[in-house]
Amino acid sequence: MLPLTFSLSRQVLLGRRKILRVWNKPAAFMSTLLINQPQYSWLKDLGLKEENEGVYNGTWGGRGEVVTSYCPANNEPIARVRQANLMDYEETLKKAKEAWKIWADIPAPKRGEIVRQIGEALRQKIQILGNLVSLEMGKILVEGVGEVQEYVDICDYAVGLSRMIGGPILPSERPGHALIEQWNPLGLVGIITAFNFPVAVYGWNNAIALICGNVCLWKGAPTTSLISVAVTKIVAKVLEDNNLPGAICSMTCGGADIGMAMAKDERVDLLSFTGSTQVGKEVAVVVQERFGRSLLELGGNNAIIAFEDADLNLVIPSALFAAVGTAGQRCTTARRLFLHESIHDEVVDKLKKAYAQIRIGNPWDSNVLCGPLHTKQAVNMFLGAVEDAKNQGGVVVYGGKIINCPGNYVEPTIVTGLPHDASIVHRETFAPILYVLKFKNEEEVYSWNNEVKQGLSSSIFTKDLGRIFRWLGPKGSDCGIVNVNIPTSGAEIGGAFGGEKHTGGGRESGSDSWKQYMRRSTCTINYSKDLPLAQGIKFQ
Repeated sequence: MLPLTFSLSRQVLLGRRKILRVWNKPAAFMSTLLINQPQYSWLKDLGLKEENEGVYNGTWGGRGEVVTSYCPANNEPIARVRQANLMDYEETLKKAKEAWKIWADIPAPKRGEIVRQIGEALRQKIQILGNLVSLEMGKILVEGVGEVQEYVDICDYAVGLSRMIGGPILPSERPGHALIEQWNPLGLVGIITAFNFPVAVYGWNNAIALICGNVCLWKGAPTTSLISVAVTKIVAKVLEDNNLPGAICSMTCGGADIGMAMAKDERVDLLSFTGSTQVGKEVAVVVQERFGRSLLELGGNNAIIAFEDADLNLVIPSALFAAVGTAGQRCTTARRLFLHESIHDEVVDKLKKAYAQIRIGNPWDSNVLCGPLHTKQAVNMFLGAVEDAKNQGGVVVYGGKIINCPGNYVEPTIVTGLPHDASIVHRETFAPILYVLKFKNEEEVYSWNNEVKQGLSSSIFTKDLGRIFRWLGPKGSDCGIVNVNIPTSGAEIGGAFGGEKHTGGGRESGSDSWKQYMRRSTCTINYSKDLPLAQGIKFQ
């Protein structure tokens, strides 16, 4: 995810925290949809209305349940979306498969040109779409805009890739023979995305899948359906302007019934799923039962390790940003902070002072670092995790409470005193809770980093080159993202993004992640007049 530059404010403390109050509205406004209020008229510039159709396959529709989307900053209703039912899903999938016959025949560089236009269309709407991400997901505006920028960036990346994908020509041991690798599109890529990155993760999959020659069927999170609709409207216009079938980038808003239909459907050639480890495991089993392909981006119980020689001017802001950014709802959020015993107390003191300067509140205020949690259920999970940590011997040295104001706001929290193998430490909680743990030596802490079930992101802070390369080596971190002197979050699109173990093993975005969206054939071509056979076999 994109790095977030921030500064710690020096405003007047309210208790032990700073909070920017979410706007207050007269009671008369509370029962109306936000889209009908003057300050939210910009939503209509994204093509949104009171009730939006949540199915797109070249035409807009939807015959399923109508769901209301809420703003996490004040829990007020924004607008409604009519979701897909299974009839809509079936119709959309058939149209997408038909659209593939056209899309697959277009040369890859020409497909890249379409993706370039998608990126340009997103650029034109970047601020307003970023506003919607903040409104519906709850992340601060700079992150909302940054997420749209990430989709733009992966489009730029994919344009270049469209002229580079392909396999090698290999030397054949047989005279007059050519040995080549041929890469072809899989066909239809199903994309199921989570609430926390409702634009960027779709973009990673969509841009790369398209230049590889696939069509896409997207099911976003039900709680961010307006974002799914708005993004699809932007993409659909590009396709329509180029006289291409809109079903190339189809969308079916929906719940578990649509997701399970995609998992079971043999016509879905690859299912890319981003979400919890628990649901991801169910998806993987269902897809594997039909010998299908899945690309899983699941949870992460990520750790930062600070050794005795660490630069604390790097450690403090890195730990704060990684633990508190997006209100602790990134898959790469730092949840464990291992501190060498010689610096533990000093770092905890500095971290508490830094936390005291965090401004919490209105996601549109440029001085705010921490917005709300996404749902009321997330607030309850936060409270449950804090209570479990206390019951297991943890000491809450900062935060631990909800904030009494409109919206789903909680205090960023620091917990000390727990053993490394406490069950709460091994449980991923999507909230700004940081468990601070002591360690004595390198071997010990590397093993503790790896003992959790997930393996997404990790980082150490040290100046010791030997220690750095041991960290990067076979006995170091077992994660898919292994950092040095930077936070666990803030991945760049040029590298492959994903993790090991219960994180799922999938890779998206850069490097050779494009291979996940294609099938490979090894081709031998005999251009001679002879037929040399294996093992020297000859026919008389």
